[in-house]
Amino acid sequence: MSDGISEDVEDVVGVLTERIEARFAMGMDQLKAAVTAKPTANPDATDAVKWHGLLVQAQSVLERAEDDLLAALETQPSEVDDPTMGLAHQVNAAVTTRDGRAMVVRWLLDPDAPGRKGLAAERLARLRPRTGPAVPATAPHRPVGTPASAVRAGGLVR
Repeated sequence: MSDGISEDVEDVVGVLTERIEARFAMGMDQLKAAVTAKPTANPDATDAVKWHGLLVQAQSVLERAEDDLLAALETQPSEVDDPTMGLAHQVNAAVTTRDGRAMVVRWLLDPDAPGRKGLAAERLARLRPRTGPAVPATAPHRPVGTPASAVRAGGLVR
């Protein structure tokens, strides 16, 4: 890979954690606290923390799947049975999930990545969650016992 992570690196989470910490000049715990306190202050930091959490979660799932597979393989005779093969498929799926999330984190950390500049970046920015509804989500307050026909946009009709 061209981003400095070799195919042999086993600690993908550790490498990407270090990159996030270097990018934002603070430890992950500090960064999480800052994002929790003000999630809209730095959308890049918020995205990095979110996807880092998903990456850590995927790594945990992968490790459990690998442990389950190894335990099953230790009890197998020379031929692997269907349940054990199912565990192998779970490991493959967990690796795919972890690697996909790692790719997102790497993309978030690379300001020159495709889609991070120009028209694609503008479109992506429009997809960010809004801080509140664009239109009021509730009907205007109407005094109890007032029929709907007696209320106009400006208030009660008298």
